[in-house]
Amino acid sequence: MPQVSIKEVAEIAGVSIATVSRCINNPLQVKERTREKVQQAILETGYTPNTIAQSFRRGRTNVIMVVIPSVGDPFFTDVMQGIRAVVAEHGYSIIINETNFNTMTAEEVGAMMVSRQADGFILLASIFPFGNAVLDRTGAHTQPIVIACETISASLADLPSVHIDNVLAAREATDFLISKGHQKIAFISGQKTSLLTKDREFGYRSAMRKVDLKIKDGWVLEGQLTIEGATRACEKLLKHPDRPTAIFCANDEMAMACIHEIKNQGLAVPDDISVMGFDDIRYAGMMEPELTTVSQPAREIGERAAIRLFKAIERGNQPNNQPVILPHKLVIRQSVGVPRN
Repeated sequence: MPQVSIKEVAEIAGVSIATVSRCINNPLQVKERTREKVQQAILETGYTPNTIAQSFRRGRTNVIMVVIPSVGDPFFTDVMQGIRAVVAEHGYSIIINETNFNTMTAEEVGAMMVSRQADGFILLASIFPFGNAVLDRTGAHTQPIVIACETISASLADLPSVHIDNVLAAREATDFLISKGHQKIAFISGQKTSLLTKDREFGYRSAMRKVDLKIKDGWVLEGQLTIEGATRACEKLLKHPDRPTAIFCANDEMAMACIHEIKNQGLAVPDDISVMGFDDIRYAGMMEPELTTVSQPAREIGERAAIRLFKAIERGNQPNNQPVILPHKLVIRQSVGVPRN
């Protein structure tokens, strides 16, 4: 069935196209009798306004886009709850762009901005390091952007961001493992290109270096931040000739996968191997054993990111934005113990 045009509605109602437009967008500016005729014509024809075209004419879409690594990740689900709460207060809608844990290139980010699909963007996904020159070249620098969860490169330091201190958090988590007597500590990271997991790996390495603990070849593996990737990494660690006594994972899902794989191999957590997570997702306290992890305020990160974005939408981009660094904490449960020897 062909799309009914606004012109056809106007002809049936016996009014101008401009009057139909006013009835749709500003009905109180039109006399009641005229409104009734237009409404009847809309009902008869089944006319649906082109809201995208309307948005372009107004210069606003009333939509924000959130770029997210995985919609199924429990941590990002909690971040999204915070974003949605603020977005709803402003009468906006959300478009979600899922990267499936793939990093985004400068060109992909620029293309999203130039397309003007949204009034602003919150980037939760790992983005390949790119600078202001790319944003200027694509025209994307005029679009409000907030980076959440991620640490950002120096070239993007003027963009607002909301996150915890990932280096410090990972260092404290590793310090805790060392304080329990662990000297053979492995680390399972996310993608090598992810600034976020690079920071967590840096915190782990700095804590080991501080007390002169050697990191053996094969103790730092890439787990893709996924259950499948962590399972493969854990299998390699369990077969390592100098098997670690503790495994620190860059997120909780990988830590849970490790606990499952360790049990499958007939070993016990934490008696044989301790496991440390990161994020404190909702399932962390329901594991057997309960997961020791770093807690970051996921919902607050989402709320604060959305608040900063709407400030940028309403006031325009502000230079030299200071990052919002939210507090983290170590949550000690049952998955970390004292090494046997």
